[in-house]
Order: sequence, then structure tokens, then C-alpha cells
Amino acid sequence: MKNILIRRPKSTDVQALHQFFFLVIQDTFAKEGLSELVEDQQNEWAMKKHYLAMDLASQGQQRFFWVAVEPKTEEIIGTIEYGEANVLIQQTIQEDLANCPEIGTVYVHPNYQQRGIGTMLLQHMLTTLETQQIPSFCLDSGYRQAQIVWQKKLGKPDFCLEHYWGPNTHHMIWKRSIPF
Repeated sequence: MKNILIRRPKSTDVQALHQFFFLVIQDTFAKEGLSELVEDQQNEWAMKKHYLAMDLASQGQQRFFWVAVEPKTEEIIGTIEYGEANVLIQQTIQEDLANCPEIGTVYVHPNYQQRGIGTMLLQHMLTTLETQQIPSFCLDSGYRQAQIVWQKKLGKPDFCLEHYWGPNTHHMIWKRSIPF
């Protein structure tokens, strides 16, 4: 999709981003058949709001977001961020990940999915990491639909925690060098 603006979040975006996170999380859980897991949705939403607050408070030093904006309406239609790898990634990979941040919060508004916005955000983030001379990144996913996308983009995961979320519901972790 052309003419998408990718920029850093502003303090004036906080409310819109909170609503955006909630919308995408609800949609994702519904598509995964997990709508009844309301507490899990609330926890994920709280974590994303916390990550955004960390970014804004540290000016991108603790967490670093990019947002995709539809220029005509100024609607936020996508996000991506990086920061310290989560506990599950750290426990699974079991190596020093100080120079290997986790890419996360790769969210695209349900009305804009399948239009290349996620790919555009990922490319922008990889360029950012390369510019900052960060040699590698990791990424994880427990969502089946997202796992399909990540396997197309990143190949086979380095770690697959089989039946992690239940029967035939796995958690996948990728670790890649930049450029990959």
C-alpha cells in the first residue's frame, strides 16, 4: 500500500494507540477462536500500553515504536516496536540477548490487513536496527495466523514450543541476524 506515513508516536497519539491496541487484540483473539480469554486480552492490552509509555518516557531508549498512519485521515493503522526480549524468549534461547532485541507489537488494523503494511513496518524497523548497529533480533508468536505470516517472512522458527498453549497450539521463536 502506497502513501502510508511511518513515524514515531507522539504524546498526542496515546489515546488513539490505546484504542488501536484494544481493537487489534480483540480482533486477533476472535480470529484465533479465543474471544472468551478476556483476562488474557486485558493483560496483553496493558502490556502494550506499558511499552508505549516506556517509549514515550525514555524517548525510544527502553522501547522504540514506529506507527503507520493513513495520511488522508491521520488514522493509525499499524504499529511495530522493539525492546528487551521477553522472559519466554530469554528462557528458551538461553544466551546473552543484550544486542538482540525482540521485535513485537506488529499490529495492523483489521481493515488494512493483507495490504503490505506489516511488511513495510518490518522493513522500516530492520533499517532502524541496522542503522543503530544492532546485529540481530528475535521475535515470537503464539498466534497461528501470525505464525503463518512470520514463517513466510522469516522461514522456519528456531524454536517451537510444542503444545505450549494447549493441544496443537504451539509457540514459535525466531532469532535472525541483520540483515537476514
